[in-house]
Amino acid sequence: MTVTKYSANGNDFVIFISKVKEDRSDLARRLCHRQNGVGADGLVVVMPHPDYDFEWDFYNSDGSYASMCGNASRAVAHYAHEKGISKDNKALFLTGAGVIRATINGMYVVSDMVPPKIISTDIQEYGEVLWLIDSGVPHIVAIRDSVEEFDLSWAKEMREKYNANVNICTIEDDALFVRTYERGVEDETLACGTGMVACFIRCFREDLVTTTMKVYPKSGDELYVSFEDGVYRFGGKVTKTFIAETIDI
Repeated sequence: MTVTKYSANGNDFVIFISKVKEDRSDLARRLCHRQNGVGADGLVVVMPHPDYDFEWDFYNSDGSYASMCGNASRAVAHYAHEKGISKDNKALFLTGAGVIRATINGMYVVSDMVPPKIISTDIQEYGEVLWLIDSGVPHIVAIRDSVEEFDLSWAKEMREKYNANVNICTIEDDALFVRTYERGVEDETLACGTGMVACFIRCFREDLVTTTMKVYPKSGDELYVSFEDGVYRFGGKVTKTFIAETIDI
C-alpha cells in the first residue's frame, strides 16, 4: 500500500487510491493511530467515478464514516491534481454530502462547500443561544466574547446531546477566530473546515461579518471563508507531509 500524508492547517489526513469501494473502518483506525499507525485525524480513500473526477470515502480517526470534511476536501483536491486524476487546476468529486468543486493554485486550494442547512437557531444551553448548522456535517455554533477558554467537558456534553461537532467563535480585528471539538476525533482539533464555515454562516446570517473573512483556527493558520454567487467557499494552504511507499498495518 502507498499512502500520502497531508496536513491542512494542522488537520491531517492519510490518502490513498483504490478501485474497490468497501468498509474501511478498521483500516482507518489502524492507519490513523498516532503511535502504531501513520497518525492522522482522518482517512480519505479516492475511487473512480463515471461522472466526476473521482469520489471519496472519508473516515474519522475512530473509524466512523463522515459525509464531509472541509480541510480534507482541499487536501484531496491537491492530491488528485498531483496524481493527474483531475485536470486544469480544478477538481470535481463526489462526497457523502454532495459534489464538491475545488480550485488548485500551487499549494493554495479553494473548495466550494455544499449548500448548508440551518437546522436550528434557538437552542438554549447554559444561558446562551446556540445554532445547529449542517455545513456538510452537523455543527453546534456558539458566539463568544473570546475563544481563549474552551471548556472541553461542556463541548463533549453538547457533542453527545446533539450528535454534532461543537464550535466557539469570536470576531476580532475583522477576523473570525474558531475553536472546534470534533466528533470522531472526540477532542479539540487544530482546525476544522466545515466548523469554520459553520461559524462564518452564523455570523454572516446575523450580519456580524462581511462576505469575505479571514478565519483563524486553533493552529493559528490564516484561511478565508466567503459567500460569493450564492456559494460558501473555503480556502487556504495545504501541505504534503510525506509519502509512505509500503507500510505494514
